[in-house]
Formats: sequence, structure tokens, C-alpha cells
Amino acid sequence: MKYDLHNHTHYSKCSNLKPEILLKIAKKKGLNGIAVTDHNTTKGALAVKKLNKDKNFEVIIGEEVDTNFGDVLTYYLNHEIKTYDFFTIVDEVKKQNGLISIPHPFRVSINSKLRFKYPIEKIKNKIDAVECFNARMLPGNNEKAQKLAKKLNIPGTGGSDAHFKLDIGRAYTIFNDNSTLRKALKQNKTGYEGTIIFGALSGFRSFLRNRF
Repeated sequence: MKYDLHNHTHYSKCSNLKPEILLKIAKKKGLNGIAVTDHNTTKGALAVKKLNKDKNFEVIIGEEVDTNFGDVLTYYLNHEIKTYDFFTIVDEVKKQNGLISIPHPFRVSINSKLRFKYPIEKIKNKIDAVECFNARMLPGNNEKAQKLAKKLNIPGTGGSDAHFKLDIGRAYTIFNDNSTLRKALKQNKTGYEGTIIFGALSGFRSFLRNRF
């Protein structure tokens, strides 16, 4: 199974992707599912899920939440996360039986919010995954995330961080087709693969962390 676990629609100010376009291209790319993770809203995810009529394609209601420590990806939500405090968000997501991942933990940016500032080793029991391949990273950023996840024995995921058409499906999470994403993460049996958007012309590629 191949799931792109980091996608934005025009409900995020930084994206121009219409929900119907995201859904259409994701299926065309051969993905089995996507998580729609707009900034601080689930409106895009709900719109994509409503459009999806394929029972064999999963649309996960997600949200990329701004917190006091940096961005956090949340999955399988029943309603939007409204708080800013990371530890309160953890409690709220768990109450919804949702999942939490730390995206692009080593992103280099002039915007300090884009890098998670709390030591992940201190919260490893409060999160479900670390994003180990983000297609919008510079070379080396993903490798640092992969080393950290391996060191801490935390499941790794892949996501394109799609904002535009060409981004969709550039990176994704892999797990056994006889499992579910939730089960694969809980058992630490996920892999990831992708192409760095900014380095695509130079042929930068990832490797699977797990093969099944």
C-alpha cells in the first residue's frame, strides 16, 4: 500500500490545489490513500473525503497544526484541533483516536516555526511517527530524520507535502497490503520512498527503511 501522508489544498493559504484535483492526481499516481493535512483546518480534508467515491481508496481527515514547538501532523480526526499547546493537542488527538506525526523535523528555513523545537526523544511515547521523507526538503534533511527515527525506534512516514499539482505523490508511506496504516504504525512496520522536489533534476532518491 502507498499512502501520501502530507497534502495541502487551497484551504491552506500556501497552496492552490483544489480538492478534486488532489484526489484525481493521487489516484492517477497509483496511490492507495492520502492524508489531507491543511494548516489549522480540516475543511480541505472533509471536501476531498466527500468527493471520494472509491471504497478502495482511503482519504484520511488530517490537519497540520501550528503549535508552540512547531508544526504537528494529525490524522484520523473527528473535528478540528483548535489549541496551540503541543501537549494539549496530544491529549485531544488521542481522545479522538487519532495519530500524531512530527513533520520535517530538520527543515532549514528562515521561518523558525517550520522546525520542531522540542527534543523528540523526550516525547517519543506521545507521538506515533516521524516524517522521514518529505519531498520538499533539501538534501540531507530527510536523512537526519531517518537516523533519529531509527535511533529512537519510532515509525517513519513519507509525504510529498504537496502544495501544487506536480508535488502530489512525490513521496509516500509504504506498508503491507494486508494491513492498515494504523496497524502498521503501531507495529513499526512502515517504509517510505520518494523524490526530493528541489533535487529531482539531479536524481536524488530515497531508500526504503523497511522491506516486507
